[in-house]
Amino acid sequence: MHIYDVIIIGGGPAGYTAALYASRAGFDTLLIERMSSGGQMALTDTIDNYPGFEKGIDGFTLGVKMQAGAERFGARTRNADVIGVELSGKIKKVITSTGELMSYTVVIATGANPRELGIEGETELIGRGLHYCAHCDGRFYRNRTVAVVGGGNSAAADALYLSNLAKKVYLIHRRDSLRATKVYHEPLKKAENVEFVWNSTVSELIVEERVAGAKLKSKDGDKEKELRFDGIFVSIGRKPATDIFRGHIELDELGYIIADESTRTNIDGVYAVGDVRTKALRQVVTAVGDGAVAVHFAEEYLAGTKRLYE
Repeated sequence: MHIYDVIIIGGGPAGYTAALYASRAGFDTLLIERMSSGGQMALTDTIDNYPGFEKGIDGFTLGVKMQAGAERFGARTRNADVIGVELSGKIKKVITSTGELMSYTVVIATGANPRELGIEGETELIGRGLHYCAHCDGRFYRNRTVAVVGGGNSAAADALYLSNLAKKVYLIHRRDSLRATKVYHEPLKKAENVEFVWNSTVSELIVEERVAGAKLKSKDGDKEKELRFDGIFVSIGRKPATDIFRGHIELDELGYIIADESTRTNIDGVYAVGDVRTKALRQVVTAVGDGAVAVHFAEEYLAGTKRLYE
C-alpha cells in the first residue's frame, strides 16, 4: 500500500496551510476533507482580521484560495469522512469512508464547532442576525443593539468587545453570576452600555426577515418575556471534533487535543493544529501559524523516520 509522507485531516485554514508547507517542501501530501475547503471559516461572510485583504474577504473564497495554493505545489485533496485512526505505530493508518490510507505523519486539523442554542430554525438564521463569532461579525452592529448568550470567559470577552462597537449589549446568562474569571467582572460593570440579563435562557428567536429579538424563559419561573435587539452572539462554548481520536491520543477535560505551540501531541509523528488543539486564541491567523509550525516539526521527524522504512 502507498505510504504518504503527510496526511492532513481537515481542510480549514490550519489544514491547508500545513498542506501548502508540506507539499512545497517536496513531501507526498494528502489532505482529507469531508465537505468543502475552509471549515468553519467558510461560514463567515466577511473576514477583516486576516492580513493581506484590505477590503476583507469572505471565508468561503479564502478557503478556496488556500486549497488552490496548496494544490499548486502538488498537495492532493480527497473528499471523505475519517471514521477511524491507528496512530501509535511508526506508520500511521487513517481509515476513511473511501478506504484505508497510510502515512508516516498525521496532522489533525478537524477544528471545533460552536455549541448551539438548540432552538428551532437556528441553522437557517446563521448570518441573518445570529452569529457565533463576535470578532468576525461584530463590526456589522456598530451603533446597534446586540445580545450575547453565555457566562464564561468567551461570552464576557465578546460582550466587552461588542461594547466598543454597539450602542447596547445585553449579556444573557442562565445563572445569577458570571462563570468568567474575575478579570472580566469589573470592566463589564463599568461598561455603561452593557446590561446583564440573569437567570434567563433563550427559548425562541423573534424573526422579522432576520433576527429581531428573542423570547426569554426565566429560571425563576416568571412569565416569559421578550427582548428586542438587532443581532445575537452565541458564546456558550465550542465542541472540538475529536470523537474519533478518543482512546488514541491525549485530550484535555473539554476534549481538545493536548498540544503546545510546537503542535506536537503525545504521539510521535502526530500533530494537532488550529481550533482542535489546546490554545489561548482560536482565529484564522493563529490556525495558519499552527499549520506552518506542524510541518516544521514533521520535517524533522521524517528526516529520521523515513530512511528506516525505505
